[in-house]
Amino acid sequence: MSKISYKDAGVDIDEGVNFVEKIKPFVTSTFDKNVIGGIGSFAGAYELPSGYKKPVILGATDGVGTKLKLAIEAKKFDTVGIDLVAMCVNDLICNFATPLFFLDYYATAKLKTNEASAIVEGIAKGCKESECALIGGETAEMPGMYQKDDFDLAGFAVGIAEKNELDRVSLVKEGDMLIALPSSGIHSNGFSLVRKLIFEKLEHSMEDMFGDKKLIDVLLEPTRIYVKTFKTLKPYINALAHITGGGIVENLPRVLPDNLKAIVKKDDIRVLPIFEYMGDFIEENEMFKTFNMGVGMILVVDPELVQTVLKNSDGYIIGEITEGKKGVELV
Repeated sequence: MSKISYKDAGVDIDEGVNFVEKIKPFVTSTFDKNVIGGIGSFAGAYELPSGYKKPVILGATDGVGTKLKLAIEAKKFDTVGIDLVAMCVNDLICNFATPLFFLDYYATAKLKTNEASAIVEGIAKGCKESECALIGGETAEMPGMYQKDDFDLAGFAVGIAEKNELDRVSLVKEGDMLIALPSSGIHSNGFSLVRKLIFEKLEHSMEDMFGDKKLIDVLLEPTRIYVKTFKTLKPYINALAHITGGGIVENLPRVLPDNLKAIVKKDDIRVLPIFEYMGDFIEENEMFKTFNMGVGMILVVDPELVQTVLKNSDGYIIGEITEGKKGVELV
């Protein structure tokens, strides 16, 4: 019997080495003064920034979901890395944490350097937009686990906050206003329903036009990153909620005390055209509990600070906080 190699089993170590060399410029472009060392060690090292009285480290992890399936089918790999970073860092800032660094995990049936490099380049873009460093990652080639062109992504973000700033719920009070920050699109939730409706029921092609853009480009528009906006508005915010899976009705209550509810005016929401279109075929309640509907982040703000927030962002008012059982009332 002839001897076999790891490559015969579907894993090409040399290709992995070439991949690491190709992504080095993307990764190092995200480094700041706190990054210790470079690429190639067993773990990434990051020096904690000074100036915090009682620093607390926070972590967040997430993926991109079945939006990846669309990227694979469209062979468009330059945006899902941004999605990956966004889903993690947008969660961190809801706990008033400033993102410090990010790591990724990329698993695939067969490593294709050009495709994987495009993904990492997107991750690096997301990190730069988030002002955090990409200090490490893992690439796994697993032909027995994944099929053909399939791959999966996971991300891990670490941030820092002052301990006395973590409890945002206690700051929310009756009369506070709700300010919506627009989403860039569908972001990274609900894509199983999107794919079922758009491509199975309605039989659209990826090349179909939607407005002045191709439909696939509308669907794969990367998730907006709100870190810089958060840093600008931080002194004026009581709480903020990242509107992801579950929509406004599931995510906004996470920052409310038990005795207060949020009144959200549906007509004041600037619903994106893609949601208006899908809403012709999906029940309204289903839309609101699945998608962001054009609202990527909701800020809870003292009434006297509303104008300051509006002047320093693209936000707009969609409701207020009142007495009642914790939850969201859409009116």
